[in-house]
Amino acid sequence: MKIGIIGAGQIGGTLTRRFTATGHQVKIANSRGPETLSALAKETGAQAVTAQDAVRDVDLIVVTIPEKNIPALGKTLFASVPQNVVVVDTGNYYPRERDGRIAAIESGTPESVWVSQHLGRPVIKAFNNIYAKHLLENGKPAGTPGRIALPVSGDDATAKQTVMKLINEIGFDAVDDGPLAESWRQQPGTPVYCGDFDEAGVRKALSEASPKRTPQWSATDHSPGDFGTPH
Repeated sequence: MKIGIIGAGQIGGTLTRRFTATGHQVKIANSRGPETLSALAKETGAQAVTAQDAVRDVDLIVVTIPEKNIPALGKTLFASVPQNVVVVDTGNYYPRERDGRIAAIESGTPESVWVSQHLGRPVIKAFNNIYAKHLLENGKPAGTPGRIALPVSGDDATAKQTVMKLINEIGFDAVDDGPLAESWRQQPGTPVYCGDFDEAGVRKALSEASPKRTPQWSATDHSPGDFGTPH
């Protein structure tokens, strides 16, 4: 599969490593330019490109950038991308640590619904509830007892199955978390977030989630701080 990844932070870099290791062709882009990704490209065999190139001639696009930067990415980038290209959102809203207040999300719009609205594309939400280090190192062969499972939300059944197959290939079980409108079940602050549960554990955690944002994951008048000192 040809995969474009926009964002080369912890999750973007990890997915580049995992996808190339399982035989996929990966193009990776960030906001600073391809020349800043030469080490990752050399390590993995991925092609360092611009964001505009990352969405061309690919089967799937992963958007893994800070939530606050989504509006700047905009709808234009995806205007010429065929509708059958799957778009995956890995993002989380961290108001106190990084993103500041995003009114629509604070008012109850699920994070990935908000992302989809700004990109002008349907998205599949995945890879957002696991630490990058665990995503890189803790994959296991299918059928391994206790294999970590990852929730996947989205409205397109075919696109969702594509993402779930990728998850299995890199060493994890996948659990269907329903439509994108239900993706709040895997946001920060919910039981499944950073839980490293197996399939049964993920299903239980999703069923116990609440759509209400807790104070820890809500903006304050002083937001944002940083990950060391949230405000």
